[in-house]
Amino acid sequence: MGELCVHSVLVTGANRGLGLGFVQHFLRMPKPPQWIFATCRDPKGQRAQELKDLASKHPNLVIIALELANPASIKAAAAKVGEHLGGSGLNLLINNAGLVKPKTLDSETLEDMTETYTTNTAGPLLMGQAFLPLLKKAAQGSPGSGLSCSKAAIINISSIGGSIASSFGWDMMQVTSYRCSKAALNMLSKCQSLAYREHGVLCVALHPGWVQTDLGGATGYAPPVTVDDSVQGMLKVLSSLSEKETGTFLDWEGNVIPW
Repeated sequence: MGELCVHSVLVTGANRGLGLGFVQHFLRMPKPPQWIFATCRDPKGQRAQELKDLASKHPNLVIIALELANPASIKAAAAKVGEHLGGSGLNLLINNAGLVKPKTLDSETLEDMTETYTTNTAGPLLMGQAFLPLLKKAAQGSPGSGLSCSKAAIINISSIGGSIASSFGWDMMQVTSYRCSKAALNMLSKCQSLAYREHGVLCVALHPGWVQTDLGGATGYAPPVTVDDSVQGMLKVLSSLSEKETGTFLDWEGNVIPW
């Protein structure tokens, strides 16, 4: 199993947490991608400062404004990425941006459920639709048959909280809207894998572990996994994926998680 080797990658929610971790790891690779597209809601804001500092030192890092709740914003981002790539396609789309509302089942509201689903489930759906032409182009331009992340792939960052078979963390955090949205994201990943396979695009749902991020710590408990370890593990998993894994639900160490 070699190191992941991609010409271009896009990461959503890249201004902090796992998204920023992905960007940092891609930049540190012996053969970094020629294009790293990092999206966030407000590229000019204070919360994107670390990302801006990296972009000032790395010409292959392009920051793009993206609001997942806004279909027009997603289409505009896809058009911008297409302009940068010229005739080549996008190898890897990492749908990482996520939202959690730390509520109990009794205190969930329609507004919370709708907002969480919009970001965690509808966002990755619309991203897949908007970027499919670029992913198809990458798949067509890659040598050899079969599926891989070096060719063309959609990676949906999910959560064990979306596993219906597991009640992991229920005593600590009910976060019902988050769990429901991630269970739906898992089904979306399966649907994408079935629909996009013929285009040469691999699709998986990936649980990053319980990670030390703002989202991971939203419950008031200290998560055990560092961003660095999680991202390193996930990139190792991505480098080994083939068509037999498309449509599966895996964790950051490559273990299969029950639906």
